[in-house]
Amino acid sequence: MMIGEVAEKSGFAVHTLRYYEKIGLLPLPDRDAGGRRSYDAEILGWLEFLTRLKDFGMPIRDRVLYAKMRAEGDQTIAARRALLATYRDELAHRVASLRETLDVLDDKIATYDKIAAATDGCPK
Repeated sequence: MMIGEVAEKSGFAVHTLRYYEKIGLLPLPDRDAGGRRSYDAEILGWLEFLTRLKDFGMPIRDRVLYAKMRAEGDQTIAARRALLATYRDELAHRVASLRETLDVLDDKIATYDKIAAATDGCPK
């Protein structure tokens, strides 16, 4: 795939893809005879994973670190796992907090529903 196709399918701008290559988030692609970037289909899965890492708040320095370890191969599996586990724990804490907040909002909405039902929707 050419960079434009990767951009279209992934939702990333061409400029962003080039930047990600420069900082090491993306492996350097092969080049065709004309010198144009040529990516394999696996890049889309990697970009999706990078998006997930960003979405849950992993800073770019740690995404770059993860990408570098990934490029080094299987000897970095334990380190990659440890890095992801750190963020997983933080994310689990945020999810629990959001669930508590959702419960509070649901209780408040239920209270308003009861008031509305008791007053035919017109509180006095």
